[in-house]
Amino acid sequence: MRIADAQRAKGIAPLACKTDRVDAWVLAELARRDLIPEIWLPGPEVRGERERARFRIHLVHKRTSLKNRVHAILFQHGLRAPLADLFGLGGRRFLARCELSEPWRSSIAASLYLIDVFEEQITAIEQELRRLGAEHRYLPLLMSVPGIGWVLCYTIAAEIGDIGRFSSPAKLVGYTGLCPRVHQSGEVDRRGSLSKHGPPHLRWALIEAAHNAIRVHLPYRALAERQRARLGRRRGGSVAAITVGRKLAEAIWWMLTRNQPFAPAGARVPLTA
Repeated sequence: MRIADAQRAKGIAPLACKTDRVDAWVLAELARRDLIPEIWLPGPEVRGERERARFRIHLVHKRTSLKNRVHAILFQHGLRAPLADLFGLGGRRFLARCELSEPWRSSIAASLYLIDVFEEQITAIEQELRRLGAEHRYLPLLMSVPGIGWVLCYTIAAEIGDIGRFSSPAKLVGYTGLCPRVHQSGEVDRRGSLSKHGPPHLRWALIEAAHNAIRVHLPYRALAERQRARLGRRRGGSVAAITVGRKLAEAIWWMLTRNQPFAPAGARVPLTA
């Protein structure tokens, strides 16, 4: 089965008159000339890997939302937790001592119960990911990248799928959606917001890895400091994370293509952009 890439097909053969009959004729003509752009469909194994990683992310977001709700209730009542971890043993004792009226007390109790349920499910999924990822050929290479732990490794590997379908680092970076939109007409050349093409979970994983890499990897930390000095702390930090995310995507293409671990810039075998 062949599935056309609708966006690229429209770019090849834009239509002033658009109906199902005309669309079918255009696709048939492109197929006859072997010009039809196709999308890559992952197999059942890759779809299973993606579902496990994405469902874990979904549960983590739900758990975080519940924790934020508990913090919000305490803030509304002027209560400040004396501990950094509000959901550990000490934090649970503090919450039990808080004198809250209904329905806020019941809301906190229900939130804590659901947090424990989500925690149990997340732990079970992570154990399964560790077991399944032990034989994945991409994971040992991805683990050598600064800022990427094994959970992000599994997520990135599942979202990329077969690295052989990307002919260059630029193709992989474009797939992540971390490239800005380009508006060109004559002498006008403007860069807009991120294109955000490709799977959002891959983009999320690369941004998470970028934030971690900025903290632990000196060259990326220096890049972030330059961006913050130029654009301000908040915007500069966001731009730096996107820039580092693109650099990590480029490095990942070289690593997986050459089957070599990460090497910092300036190394004998440089794999970074």
